[in-house]
Amino acid sequence: MKKATLFLAGLMAFSMQSKADEGMWTLYNLPQQVYETMVDEGLQMPYNELYNGENSLKNAVVNFSGYCSGVVVSPDGLVFTNHHCGFEAIRSHSTVEHDYMLNGFYAKSYAEELPNPNMFVSFMREQKDITELVEQLGYDKKNKQERETLIDSLENAMTKQVKEKDSTLHVNIDAFYEGNKWYATTYQDFTDLRLVFTVPKSMGKFGGETDNWMWPRQTCDFSVFRIYADKNNQPAAYSKDNVPYHPKRWAKVSTEGYKEGDYAMTIGYPGSTERYLSSYGIQMMRDASNTPRAQVRGVKQEVMTRHMRADEAVRIKYDSKFAQSANYWKNSLGMNKCIDSIGIVNLKREYEKKLRAWQENTNTNIKKVDFDALESLYKRLTEARYVYTNLYESFGRSSAVEFNTRAMKLMRGMEIKGDSKKAKDQYQVFEDNSKEWDANLDKEVMAVLLKNYCEHVDKKWWPSIYQTIDKKFKGDYQKYVDYLYDKSIIMKSGKKIYCNRKEFTKDPGIKYALSLMDIYAQLNEIMPPLMDSINEQEKRLCAAKIRMEEDLPHYSDANFTMRLSYGQVGGFELGGKPSGYFTTAESIVKKMKQGENGVFDYKAEPIMQTLLSAKDFGRYQDKRSGKMQLCFLTNNDITGGNSGSPMFNGKGELIGLAFDGNWDSLSSDINFDKRLARCIGVDIRYVLFMMDKWGHADRLIKEIDAK
Repeated sequence: MKKATLFLAGLMAFSMQSKADEGMWTLYNLPQQVYETMVDEGLQMPYNELYNGENSLKNAVVNFSGYCSGVVVSPDGLVFTNHHCGFEAIRSHSTVEHDYMLNGFYAKSYAEELPNPNMFVSFMREQKDITELVEQLGYDKKNKQERETLIDSLENAMTKQVKEKDSTLHVNIDAFYEGNKWYATTYQDFTDLRLVFTVPKSMGKFGGETDNWMWPRQTCDFSVFRIYADKNNQPAAYSKDNVPYHPKRWAKVSTEGYKEGDYAMTIGYPGSTERYLSSYGIQMMRDASNTPRAQVRGVKQEVMTRHMRADEAVRIKYDSKFAQSANYWKNSLGMNKCIDSIGIVNLKREYEKKLRAWQENTNTNIKKVDFDALESLYKRLTEARYVYTNLYESFGRSSAVEFNTRAMKLMRGMEIKGDSKKAKDQYQVFEDNSKEWDANLDKEVMAVLLKNYCEHVDKKWWPSIYQTIDKKFKGDYQKYVDYLYDKSIIMKSGKKIYCNRKEFTKDPGIKYALSLMDIYAQLNEIMPPLMDSINEQEKRLCAAKIRMEEDLPHYSDANFTMRLSYGQVGGFELGGKPSGYFTTAESIVKKMKQGENGVFDYKAEPIMQTLLSAKDFGRYQDKRSGKMQLCFLTNNDITGGNSGSPMFNGKGELIGLAFDGNWDSLSSDINFDKRLARCIGVDIRYVLFMMDKWGHADRLIKEIDAK
C-alpha cells in the first residue's frame, strides 16, 4: 500500500529496499523527508494544513466508536464510515417488521435520525511526545504494576489540566515504538451519534465472506451518521434538544475521480501492526494464535450459518456477531498462507543475524537484545498461548455463546446489589436480553465448541467439567449443555444470584464457570512473567533497529491512534496477471446473476440490478473510462481500524472510503510487501449514486455538495 523511494523502518525488518509507499505516520511530527516525498508523489497541500490549526485536514477525520474510522463530510456534522462499522447500530434498530439490515434505511428529516446510546465519534485535537517526562518520573526503574500506575496517574493529571481549559477534552497516553516512546493525545468525544442512511446489507456487505479480503470487489461498504451537539456546539449526552454539530473543517467530496498513478492518501485509526516483531514472535503468532483461532471459528460459524439461514429473526440477532467472527477467521487463514508462501519467519531471522552482528560490533548505550533468551522465552510461551487461544475462542466472549458470556461476567465481577452490610444478602442479576440471542443456536454452538476443545487441546489443560460430561452424561455434550440451560441460575434472567451463599457453588453453571477460571488461573501464572520478559527484549529489538538505521525516518507500529499513509492509485500483478485497479457496474451485475443461480453472497434485490444496469450514470460516471466505477485499489498502508478511513486525492478531497485489504498480502501487519499490499476502497461516486438513485436522499446530496 504505497509508493517507492524511501526505506521506512516500520517495513519488515529484513527488507533493505527503499520505498515511500509504506508507513503509518503520526501527523504532528511528520518527518520533512516524508512530506517532501508526498509532494513529489502529487500532494498539493501545505505541510501545516495536514495537522496544525482548526482548519487542518485531521479535524475532518474521526475515531468511529473505538473500532473504526470515519470522516465528516458536511457543515452539519454528517459522517461517512463503512457499512460494516455501522453494522451493529443498523442491526440493533432492526426488527422483523422493520428490517433495516434487509431493506436499508433513510431518515428523511432530522427527527427521523436514529440515536445510538453506545456509540461515539472522537476528534484528535492535539498530540505530543512526552517520553522525556515519563523517563524523568522513573518509568524504567519501576515494576509492571508501578509502571501502569504511573501512566494512569499521569494520564489523569494531564486530563485534569486540559479540562481546566475545556471540560469536553480528555488525554490518552500511549506507548509507541514498542515502549521506547510515549505520546499524549488530546481528544474530544461526541456521544450523540445518530444513524441517517444505510443501504441494504445485500449491497453494504455484497460478496459476504466469499469476497471478504478479496479482489475484485463491488461492495458498497458505507453508512451515514450525524454528530449532534448542544446549543453551544459542544459535546453532550443524547437529548431531543441537541442540534447537528457544526465542524470548522469537513472534507470536500470530489466526483472528479482518479486515474492510475494518481496520489492517494488515507488518514484514520489503524488498530494494530507488529512490523518490529521478532521471528520467534511471528512463529508463535502463526502456530499458537492464527491456527487455533481459524479452526475454532470455522467450526462455530458452520453452526451459526445453518441457523441464521433458516430463520430471519435469528439472522438479525447474529448478523453482527457472525461478521465479527468471520472477519478475523479469514484473516488468520490468509495471514498464515502469506507467512508460509513468502517465508517471512526465515527472512526475519536473516535480518536478525545482521542486527546481532551490528550489535556486537558497535558501541551503543542502548540495552542489547539477548536473542538466545528471546528464542527460549517464546518456546516456553507458545504452548500456553495455544491453550489460551483455544480457551478464549471456545469459552470466552469470542465464542458468541450467551451462557459463556454470562458465566465470565459473573466470574470477573458484576454490579453487587442488596444489603452492603450483609454479605449473604448481596446478589447479582442478569437482565432479560432474550431478544439478543437464540437458545437453539446458542446451545448447539456451545456443545460443538466443548467437543472441539478437547479434540485439539492436551488433556492436562481440560477444565474439570469434562469429568462431569464423561461420567454423568456419557460424553454427550449436547445433553450436558441442555442440562446447564435447564438447571443453572445463570440463564434465569431476573433471578437473584447470591454469590455468598452455599448454594452458589453447587449450581452446575457456576461449577462450569469455576472450572474454566481454574485453567485461566493456571495460564495466568505462566504467561504474564514470560510476556514481560519478552516485551523487554522486543523493546530492545525495536530500539536497536532504529539505531542501526538512524539516518532513515521511522514510524511506530499502529496502536489505534491517528495515522497518515500515502501512495498511488493502482493495481498489482500476481502470476503475471494484472489485477486492474477498479471495478465497474457490469461486474456487479454479472455477480448478481450468479446470486440468482444460488451463490448466496451475491444475492441482491432486483432493483439493485436494474439500477446498476443503466446505460448512463450521469455525473457519477467516470469521464475517462466511461464506466460507473465501484471500488478501486491504492497502495496505501492500512490495517484493521482503518475501516471507514477517508481516501483523499492530492488536494485533500474525498475520493473514497477504505474498507479492506487484499488476500494476497494479509501478512502486511507484520510484513509490508509493496508488490502486493493494496487498500480496497469504495468509490465516493458509488456512494453518492446509491444515496441518490436508490435512496432518493436529496437533502443529504444537497448537504454534502459534492463537486
